[in-house]
Amino acid sequence: MTAPLRPAALAFDAIASRFDERFGAWLSVAAQRRAVRSALLETFPKGGHILELGGGTGEDAAFLAQREYRVHLTDPSPTMVELAKTKLEMLGGYGEVLAAEEVESFAIRHLCGGGEQFDGAFSNFAPLNCVSNLAPVARGLARLLKPGASAMLVLFGTCCPGEMVVETLRGRPRQMLRRRKRGEAPARLGKREFTVVYHRRAEIVRTFAPWFSLNRRLGIGVAVPPSAAEPWISCQPKLLAGMEAFDRAAAALLAGLGDHILYQFSRNDESL
Repeated sequence: MTAPLRPAALAFDAIASRFDERFGAWLSVAAQRRAVRSALLETFPKGGHILELGGGTGEDAAFLAQREYRVHLTDPSPTMVELAKTKLEMLGGYGEVLAAEEVESFAIRHLCGGGEQFDGAFSNFAPLNCVSNLAPVARGLARLLKPGASAMLVLFGTCCPGEMVVETLRGRPRQMLRRRKRGEAPARLGKREFTVVYHRRAEIVRTFAPWFSLNRRLGIGVAVPPSAAEPWISCQPKLLAGMEAFDRAAAALLAGLGDHILYQFSRNDESL
């Protein structure tokens, strides 16, 4: 029997058919995606076998597959995975319905079935913020990644000045500090309710030790605003280009102020 979808998966499944149309046209999303992709290409070994968590409709997986990476995309939304498969089928990529909470059990099945360890893993645009407990994710990735391999995990930042400005200008001051909330916070998408957790740096690092070391953090969207600034910011391409240039220069120094933060972990030699 197929397990019922979790609330976040149901929400994203409900909007999957129009997800690319809605978010793909937004230039702020494209700018943040470019920053992440640049870091992925810089980090992952050429032609490596890469695992993606929360891959959605497969935009990033297809990007990597076009550059001769072997990508295994996972996502908890069946509709998202079907859309991803249409992008990956001619590129040698693979899509599978899998929630991030199930990565540890997937790792056991994958390796016991003769599957090989991965050369890297990544997760873009904060699907891990829909996971309240990151420990199974950390343990699963520890099993799945080769020693020295990188896990590139993009989560929401917890102090985003860009969001504070946007929410103030939109007349929603109560939303300014929502990322400071600890524990589960309410979220809504496609008229469906679910919860997110704004994980803190110390919590993330502690959870991934002792199997992973944090190599660096990069701010994704320090000046480039969050999608709440759309569609206005897409009508200001010169301003957005300047913001993107600033982010390239300040991503490491001001990582903690990003709309998203990319955590680059490397797999230690310690076994589970």
